[in-house]
Amino acid sequence: MIKVGLLFGGCSGEHEVSLVSAKAIASAFTQAGNIEKYQVIPVYIDKQGSWHSGETAQQVLETGQPLETAVNPNRWQFPAQLSQIDVWFPILHGPNGEDGTVQGLLTLMQVPYVGSGVLGSSVGMDKIAMKTAFTEAGLPQVKYMAVSRSQVWSGPCVFPKLCDEIEDTLEYPCFVKPANLGSSVGIAKVRTRQELENALDNAASYDRRIVIEEGVNAREVECAVLGNDYPKASVIGEITFDSEFYDYETKYTEGLAQLNIPAQLPDEVTTQIQEMAVKAFQTLDASGLSRVDFFYVEATGEIFLNEINTLPGFTSTSMYPRLWGATGVPFPELVDKLVTLAQERYQEGEAG
Repeated sequence: MIKVGLLFGGCSGEHEVSLVSAKAIASAFTQAGNIEKYQVIPVYIDKQGSWHSGETAQQVLETGQPLETAVNPNRWQFPAQLSQIDVWFPILHGPNGEDGTVQGLLTLMQVPYVGSGVLGSSVGMDKIAMKTAFTEAGLPQVKYMAVSRSQVWSGPCVFPKLCDEIEDTLEYPCFVKPANLGSSVGIAKVRTRQELENALDNAASYDRRIVIEEGVNAREVECAVLGNDYPKASVIGEITFDSEFYDYETKYTEGLAQLNIPAQLPDEVTTQIQEMAVKAFQTLDASGLSRVDFFYVEATGEIFLNEINTLPGFTSTSMYPRLWGATGVPFPELVDKLVTLAQERYQEGEAG
């Protein structure tokens, strides 16, 4: 049997989301067609960075409750069981998980792993680097500006000039976002100078790099991508909600958002979004899986690429697996395909 190291938890604000994703993936490996093929070895990274396997990891996986521990001075002593793992399935959301750090470690360990490598993960995580890459590739995006924490916290002489520049470049409403966080953490929608100042200060507390995007009156649609060198795009899904924007509470509180799959879109718009999703995936040299998010301005027919997520949420109700389910790839088959893609990419790398 193939031993799959299910790596979950992690040192990020999305720790709890990772636990839910991991539980859903572990369940998929117990389904017919997978249970005869795979043995899952849960490996849990607690919030302080210590790695756990065996009964401790299994307990966290089953209960969904984080392990409360103090910082372990020997946290880099990995469990001996890890040497048995044939392929890794990291499901670590946010910094220290999908930003290339863990991917670099697994690359050094010379073992296959699900998802993008160091380049695709790191560029996909940093919204400024990502937008720069997409601009170079000719993919349409909303107007944006990139600023740094040092500019925001530069004092009363410089900060007002920064806000003046933002207001001269972008129209209200706009969105202020930390460049390297997921699940809408630290994001604010602003309509006034005072809200802008407060949002910049808040975003700077989360990240050294900040992006400000001009708001558009658009439908929010998403496309899932699966593959390596020849990726395929799923049907399109649409998110609808009553809140100001798709924030953390709306994302993870049942009933606050609706996922409409497939989205009711003109055929030509669906095709264009799928083509753009694949191009975004290839621009970052992503592999395995990604979810690509778009704005569709129905009034003008414009499509703007919002962002790519190279390690999207993977609960049974998350958009990524639901999109593939609607495309004809059920959840258990999807995790099997991802492990196979990880092995193929690793073998191609060795051959190269």
